[in-house]
Amino acid sequence: MPDVSLPAAKSELSAVFTTAQQHFMDVIVPLWQGPGWNAEMALPYEALDAQHQPLPPQRYRAMACARQLFLFSSFIGHPQVADAGIRAAALFRSLQQHFHDAEHGGWFYSIDPQGAPLDRRKDLYTHAFIIFACAHYWAKVREPLVESVLNAALHVVAEQFADGDGLYESVLDEHWSSLGAGPLQNPLMHLAEAFLATLEVREDAQTLAALDALAEAMQRRFVDIEHGVMLEKPLDAVDNWSEPGHQFEWFYLLESSEHLRGTPLHRSLTTAFAHAEEQGVDQVTGAVVAMLEVDGSVKDGTQRIWAQAEYLRALTLRPDGEALLARQLNALQQRFLHPAGWNECLDSQGQVSRSDMPSTTPYHLATCYIGLAEYFRI
Repeated sequence: MPDVSLPAAKSELSAVFTTAQQHFMDVIVPLWQGPGWNAEMALPYEALDAQHQPLPPQRYRAMACARQLFLFSSFIGHPQVADAGIRAAALFRSLQQHFHDAEHGGWFYSIDPQGAPLDRRKDLYTHAFIIFACAHYWAKVREPLVESVLNAALHVVAEQFADGDGLYESVLDEHWSSLGAGPLQNPLMHLAEAFLATLEVREDAQTLAALDALAEAMQRRFVDIEHGVMLEKPLDAVDNWSEPGHQFEWFYLLESSEHLRGTPLHRSLTTAFAHAEEQGVDQVTGAVVAMLEVDGSVKDGTQRIWAQAEYLRALTLRPDGEALLARQLNALQQRFLHPAGWNECLDSQGQVSRSDMPSTTPYHLATCYIGLAEYFRI
């Protein structure tokens, strides 16, 4: 391998990233190997408190199981997570055993602490993460059963959730009947992410066509051209808003895809990134607010770790991003990470408002750190 030396500034930044990444490997991942793992259920607890004790379980969600399946799949073969393959296999089995609806197809939203179906609805967000996780897991193990589940999830999304106009219902009842929920931005974004993950591991004309239709429909039905943002609900909905973290997340997905780069949606989200950065990021502290009104004023000033991570990841693909990466890495480290784990939320004044640590958050940190690792590899 050629010796490619980093410029001095980038080298110093790489050292800061190495510290954050080591914190992830030494502190955060072990939480979900040990105290966060319910061995009896073979599922992650929903959350740990600041003392690493599981919060009394009220439910277990299929989405949380799928996110952890992605997490441990990403570590298969990593010397520091020697049991990643064993854990990923257990999570994959649990996804099927606990959440799959053998009678009607698809996967239940949640089960109760004893393992019985709790919320029996079928939601797109859950199914998107099952596709995403199975694509990543199959890429590592190439087991026919994993691809079979991936195919089943893709099929049920196409057959049951599709609205006939390129988008998908956000939630249906147990029997696939409509609940009148309509499409929502966040599950659709994660479906795009799931389609991209599938296309990374195999050629799939049907998934590619679905991705193209989804991107076209998002541009047409969710992008507010006047204000230059991706809204959380369709354009004709009342009480709409935008979330800076989602503008950054969409930008990363589109910019990192050779297939989607240059599409109208990509151009829109490049504009949306600039608006979100200007209106939703504190230029001193780097704090990302939770919600903006359609006109760009702050609707909710809460600062969430996932939005910080998504902004940081997106900056790695911005031509002007390097100047801000140091600020944002420091913001993540100093405001959200601590020796025992992380702060899930800060209030608008920067004070910790949520100290529990959900099992779903390591997904955001992992994807952020993967993006940063790619940036420093260039």
